[in-house]
Amino acid sequence: MHKLGISQGDESMALSQQAALKKLQDTELEILSVFKKWCNENNINWFIDSGTCLGAMRHQGFIPWDDDIDVGLPRKDYERLLALSKDSFPEGYSIHTSEDDGYTSLFAKMYKDETVFATQTTEEAGGSQGIYIDIFPYDYLHNDPKRRTKQERRCANLQKLMYMYYLGDVEVPHIGLIGKLEKLLCRIGLFLVKPFVTPQKIQKRFDFEAQRGTEDSGVLECLPFAGYAPPIGEEVLFPVCELEFEGLKFPGPCNAERYLELMYGDWTALPPIEERHTHLPKKIVFPDKSEWTFGS
Repeated sequence: MHKLGISQGDESMALSQQAALKKLQDTELEILSVFKKWCNENNINWFIDSGTCLGAMRHQGFIPWDDDIDVGLPRKDYERLLALSKDSFPEGYSIHTSEDDGYTSLFAKMYKDETVFATQTTEEAGGSQGIYIDIFPYDYLHNDPKRRTKQERRCANLQKLMYMYYLGDVEVPHIGLIGKLEKLLCRIGLFLVKPFVTPQKIQKRFDFEAQRGTEDSGVLECLPFAGYAPPIGEEVLFPVCELEFEGLKFPGPCNAERYLELMYGDWTALPPIEERHTHLPKKIVFPDKSEWTFGS
């Protein structure tokens, strides 16, 4: 997803963006609270993840310039969530996956219905998106290092393929001429394979590759982000413990400090001001039908 920074030089624009950011955070917190209640009712094991966990530990709530809410689930709970949500889910909310047209991710999102969170990516992919929280599956890795590397590489490549399927572009490891060559090779590869693949086939293959590990490895990873998100020992995640977030309690990794060290290194240090970005998109329509558009 493209990140758009808040302008530091346009005070009126910054104020408008700040108001939109606060309203967006409030809506996402509402979604998270509904998610928690439903998971508790259905005995689904989950935890606040990545930047949400970082916000809870460092700020006791949202990272001030961020709007993301991320949650993680062990694969078996993730699959139960997808199955149960098809038959019974809180009114006004919905779970979305690659079964949706224009959906570029190999993980789920929970939307607040009748809202809009329109990004450049969703427009290019031809999809629609509401205000949401991200829902990430965590899978066990292989015991064997070589097989683990293949598991991670294949999952990462399948997520890239999904992005390329809809967007025709993907991030590559290098910049300059080498990066341009890598992107060209990716486009050629997509042109050759696209007639034979669908988003559903990509998702099915991803789920197969992601679940080739074994529980006795004791190590899990959020495989849509293999190469970016690190392997995490299950003893760092479970059993979950309560963390404070915006004055409420949510389940988090049992050793949250170690989890954040693995994810971010020195997680207590604030990033430089120029690296404090928000996800505010091109357009937001809130539950009360008020709107915010980038540049307003």
